[in-house]
Amino acid sequence: MLKTTLAALAALAGLFALLCATTSPAAAADAHYKITTGPERGTYIQIGQDLSKWVAQPAGIDLEVLPSKGSAENVQRMRFEPGVKLALVQSDVYQAYVDMANSGNEDAGTTIRPLRLIMPLYDEEIYFVVRNDSPMKTINEIKDKTISVGLIGSGTAQSASTLYRLMFGQPIPDQNAQHLSNEDALAALIVKKIDVAIIVAGQPAKLFTDMNPNLLAQIRFLKVDPNAPESTRAKQTYFPATIHASSYPNWLKEDVPTWTVKAFLVTYDYNLRDTVGNLRRFADSLCANFDNLQEHGHPKWKQVKLELPGLGKGWQYYQPVERRLKACFAHRAAMQATAGTATPQHAATAQAGNGRPCSDQERLLLLCGK
Repeated sequence: MLKTTLAALAALAGLFALLCATTSPAAAADAHYKITTGPERGTYIQIGQDLSKWVAQPAGIDLEVLPSKGSAENVQRMRFEPGVKLALVQSDVYQAYVDMANSGNEDAGTTIRPLRLIMPLYDEEIYFVVRNDSPMKTINEIKDKTISVGLIGSGTAQSASTLYRLMFGQPIPDQNAQHLSNEDALAALIVKKIDVAIIVAGQPAKLFTDMNPNLLAQIRFLKVDPNAPESTRAKQTYFPATIHASSYPNWLKEDVPTWTVKAFLVTYDYNLRDTVGNLRRFADSLCANFDNLQEHGHPKWKQVKLELPGLGKGWQYYQPVERRLKACFAHRAAMQATAGTATPQHAATAQAGNGRPCSDQERLLLLCGK
């Protein structure tokens, strides 16, 4: 029995050495890649910086971190911009492209079908921000209010529009929707140009932690009312979450229930040998350096699990990376089990491709004029 156990451990150690040997910079060919993330003061850009430092660099990959408006822009750049090999994308944005492709939209199909997932990351909280003097208390009270839904091309715009449609059975009226950046939305809110600012960001979000305390004191978050029928309808796509007072200890006095959306790390279905090899090394390094991400990276890394769950129709993992990650995840789990430890864990009219007016959904996904 002892010999069998030792032999199994030796085999696992050999597998781990094989998987991780290529993460050494000396063993890796030079590769200069880009990852598209999100706004300068958002969570995505910090996650991209963590991946560049703790994953790409040990794998011999120079990963440039690019800011962006958000998820829809990231999908477009991932698909069409040279050098962009990785992107961070919200699950509802990815699903919106899949749905439009399945409904017959050729541009959406051309954009999304070659894209592949590396792995799910963490849940991003959806913030519904109002002024302190607002009579609104809960999210289901935002109907017919003037709302900043985020920049066109951002994941926030997709989430805000989808949530509103789910809750109230209609799109946000054009005269009530403003497409502002997060910073501009909060400024417009404070000076009473809008009633609600919707922002998607993983907590703690620098947008709020870096904000002047005097300005913070003028705003607050709306809560989910679990008993409202609008909340029941929102659950079709989004999941309950909590904005923790501990994320903003000098501001929030209590936890705030809200909605959440999943973030994914996305790539393309590459088949060139060098690119495949580089992304395999990236995967090996992601697994080998996961503890560093959790210890030194953004607090959201502590919510990431080393697993590849089943996917919905139209979603696929990138197979070369999927195989490496599954092997490495299994090795880590076996080593931890052997050691007796737990796993760490309004809008101008645009034209669609065939000359017809663009739909609101096509506009948000940057599919107009293709």
